Amino acid sequence: TLTEQVQAGELALGEAQETLVQLRRDAQDITQQVHAAQLDLLKLTQTKQRYDERVNLLQRDLDEVERTERVEREHLERAAAEGARATELLELMRDKLTAALDAQREADGQLREARHQEQSAARTLQEAKFSGRECESRLTDIRANLEIALRESARAADDLTARRGERAGIDESVIDEQLQGALAIRREKEQALAVCRDALEAVAARLKGLDEQRLRAEQAVAPMREKINELRLKEQAAQLAEEQFASRLAEASADIEALLPQLTPQLRESTLNGEIAQINQQITDLGPVNLAALQELQASSERKNYLDEQSADLIEAIGTLEDAIRRIDRETRAQLQETYDKVNSEFGRLFPELFGGGEAKLVMTGEEILDCGLQVMAHPPGKKNSSIHLLSGGEKALTAIALVFAIFQLNPAPFCLLDEVDAPLDDSNTERFCEMVKRMSEQTQFLYISHNKITMEMAQQLIGVTMQEKGVSRVVEVDVEQAVKLASDQVAVAA
Repeated sequence: TLTEQVQAGELALGEAQETLVQLRRDAQDITQQVHAAQLDLLKLTQTKQRYDERVNLLQRDLDEVERTERVEREHLERAAAEGARATELLELMRDKLTAALDAQREADGQLREARHQEQSAARTLQEAKFSGRECESRLTDIRANLEIALRESARAADDLTARRGERAGIDESVIDEQLQGALAIRREKEQALAVCRDALEAVAARLKGLDEQRLRAEQAVAPMREKINELRLKEQAAQLAEEQFASRLAEASADIEALLPQLTPQLRESTLNGEIAQINQQITDLGPVNLAALQELQASSERKNYLDEQSADLIEAIGTLEDAIRRIDRETRAQLQETYDKVNSEFGRLFPELFGGGEAKLVMTGEEILDCGLQVMAHPPGKKNSSIHLLSGGEKALTAIALVFAIFQLNPAPFCLLDEVDAPLDDSNTERFCEMVKRMSEQTQFLYISHNKITMEMAQQLIGVTMQEKGVSRVVEVDVEQAVKLASDQVAVAA
């Protein structure tokens, strides 16, 4: 019947529409695949260009290396030839050096022998010269002694002749009488001499005793004389000091009667001189008398009062500033603790949603929240890792997304831009990520860059760049809602 035909036509139309939708989806998939293939082709073309450039660069480097190798080989061959010539020259020079050394050793032996002979001859000549001079001196002495002996011999002969003449004229009897008288006088004189010697010895002994007494007396008197001399010197020094002190007191116009009670035996001149020098130095340090000192003192006092007021104001300002710093630290610490607690709570809530389980938290690395750092403790389901570096790339990306979204929940912004954050994620993790973005898109508009089909299906509007012609890029915009509406209208028109 007509109704059955209409129903059959509607069924056929529905199937045709479904087929059309499926074909459109297949066309879209094919378009995406073509686009992906074009992108892959572009990447491959760019990769091939980079590979060709790299090959050309490597070829140039290889040619340069070959040229360098040839040059080095030529240098090496020349160096080997020069080394061979140098070796031959070295052998020749070694032979010449050996012959020269042998000749030198032979010449050195001959030179040493000649020097030895020369030294022997020099010593022999010197000894001969010494012997000649000694012989000459001896001959001279012998000649002089001979001349002296001859003169003495002549004089002795003359004396002998004279004495023989005198002896012939002398009467021996008279001489004997005179000799006996002289002997008697000699004995008397010797006895008198012995008496005088005894008297002299007695006087000498007495004089010796007196000298000893005198020496003892002088030794006893010497300390007294020295003491007297020292006392005289001290007296003279005291007189000079008294005169100097009197003149100095007169110059200083000092009151002697007032100073007398202060003069004690313990008082020393060196102490007074030191005190005087110290006082003079203090007077010198004071400088010349300043007649404007009172005015300067008044101005300095006023300046001091002004500075005291400024110091008091500064102390008060410092106290106020320290109070403000403490208040700011207290408020900052409280706000930071509150922020940390909120972010940690949101992080602990979002992490299991993205991972489908597990737990995560933020841990402070110190006691003071203003100075400490933060450590991310993430434990995906089924893992007991101790460091975030042990996580895979997708797990690290999900952990970072959970932390960013937890911070984003603290103060949501009207816009959020994501750049290929889903690149390292697999399909299941991408679906959980998309679900979270859908829930957050009720308050925030998300703009994200992605090549993932699942993520692009979630978008309400797609903007892409295509290259239908080589070297010509074109921006393509697709409003998903309008596309669905247009497809519905086409289905309705077809119906």
